[in-house]
Amino acid sequence: MKKFLQQLREDSWVLPYLRKNKKLLVLVIFLGFMTVFCGTALMFTSGYLISRSAQHPTNVLLVYVPIVLTRAFGIGRPTFRYVERLTSHNWVLKLVSNLRRKLYQSLESTTMTIRQKYQTGDVLAVLADDIDHIENLYLRTIFPIIIGWLLYLAVGIFIGTYNWLVGILMLVLFGCITILVPIISLIFNGVRMQNERKLQQKFYTELTDTVLGLSDWVIANRQKDLIAKQDILINQQSHLKRINHHFDWWRDFIIQLIVVLIVIGMLWFTSLEFGSNVKTVNWIAAFVLAIFPLIDAFKAISEGLAEVPIHHNSLVRMNSYQNSNSNINDIPNEVIPQNLKIDIKNVSYTYPVNTEATFKNLNLVIPMGSKIAVLGPSGAGKTTLLNMILGDLNPQLGSITLGGENISKWQTKRSTIFAVLDQRPYLFNTTILNNIRLGNLGATDEQVKAAIAAVGLKEMVEALPNGYLTIMTEGGQRFSGGEQQRFALARILLQDTPIIILDEPTVSLDPITENSVLETVFKLFKDKTIIWVTHHLIGINHVDQVVFLNDGKIEMHGQPNDLYRTNQKFKQLLDLDRGLIK
Repeated sequence: MKKFLQQLREDSWVLPYLRKNKKLLVLVIFLGFMTVFCGTALMFTSGYLISRSAQHPTNVLLVYVPIVLTRAFGIGRPTFRYVERLTSHNWVLKLVSNLRRKLYQSLESTTMTIRQKYQTGDVLAVLADDIDHIENLYLRTIFPIIIGWLLYLAVGIFIGTYNWLVGILMLVLFGCITILVPIISLIFNGVRMQNERKLQQKFYTELTDTVLGLSDWVIANRQKDLIAKQDILINQQSHLKRINHHFDWWRDFIIQLIVVLIVIGMLWFTSLEFGSNVKTVNWIAAFVLAIFPLIDAFKAISEGLAEVPIHHNSLVRMNSYQNSNSNINDIPNEVIPQNLKIDIKNVSYTYPVNTEATFKNLNLVIPMGSKIAVLGPSGAGKTTLLNMILGDLNPQLGSITLGGENISKWQTKRSTIFAVLDQRPYLFNTTILNNIRLGNLGATDEQVKAAIAAVGLKEMVEALPNGYLTIMTEGGQRFSGGEQQRFALARILLQDTPIIILDEPTVSLDPITENSVLETVFKLFKDKTIIWVTHHLIGINHVDQVVFLNDGKIEMHGQPNDLYRTNQKFKQLLDLDRGLIK
């Protein structure tokens, strides 16, 4: 709880909006308080009215004021509840809109690289859950807790005005519901919910990796293993949810027992205070019935406080995106040198979860303007190498320099140095012009159209009913795989960076389309440095260097023609890819 409060104080996502709209926040809390107050007052006046009217039929003529109050509170409760819900959800939806925009802006600066520091599933966890958790932080935790504690103090003071000893007793009993049980929920159920959140995030990551690599599972004929792997995670989630449900049941049962004690205590107090006089005996029912609307408000405190660990994780994770982005922006701008040679010297790297090194004393020089193909089996470190070149991973030993300077120096200018084309370039649900203009937001329509023409899509686009204003469906699914890659190429062409990263951009294309896309790539970027990670050797004739990674080191390195003559393994791989070996 202490860490959560500290995170709230240091929060750069929600707190600024909270301060900006504090008057609206106070209104939300006031309306929530009045909703519960009207419900409690309704039961209070109704209890008095029923008891008073039951004493003698003629008493109906003497209870006009309680009748009016019952109507007023009866109308006030749903009215305040409706306005409170309308105001609180309006406030939270504005907050969520602000958070989403800020999150997209924070992630935007790193969208030009592959996989970044986070796996796709991690980013999906943020987009799918974290902002919703921030929304629930207010609707289900902060608002109910503030309203519940205000009511708790009001009840204690109100009863204390009649009898301060009974007031203290009620504060203790109600305190069990508003303070003790919520703390127990936070300690026990909160830990389980945190584990469930971690498991859910792992499920997102595993599922995303599985979907992206589905073809590999099918090719390996391991569909049953794939299903079994997902079943394990689903069963673990179900087990944790059952534990949480059991805890919630026992928590609610204990609260009901405390309510019984409160009702008995209130009956005892009101009987002593009001039971001796026929005119005041009616207050017994009023006081006792008023307890029940309060209990619902007090129970919400336990439910909300138990979710604090999840909200804390979401705040930490979202602020980490902001902080990492701020750290990058704090680096002073530097002039990009003309010679952007990449020099990898004695680099070693081991992932924390692995015992074996991904790289051991890796050395590689990529001259400016060269075309290099990086090959190797799955897990050989191809993507890790790209991440280190981009600066997303730092070598544990050795160094990687760009233009003679450490790669970390160029993070503020990364989008002007590197352009990335991977397996699934993302196309948004907007016009073709807008999608391509993402490569250079300052580009004119004529420049965008020229880029589209350069990748060979001019005739196809102009033949569409709306031409360049045609709306692409989410992910560009209305276009073929080859067309999607060409649109992405047009975006990169407009970006005009000196170094092009290709992370298996043609893996999902048929051989004819694959060859056509590769020819376009190497034709358009003939003056650029191209680093191409691939499993296939189609188009290998376009490069001037081939690097084959295996077991953390370079197993083969040289020009394609030389390797074909001198290296039997490379000759077999190339002949197999060309269909010369069956």
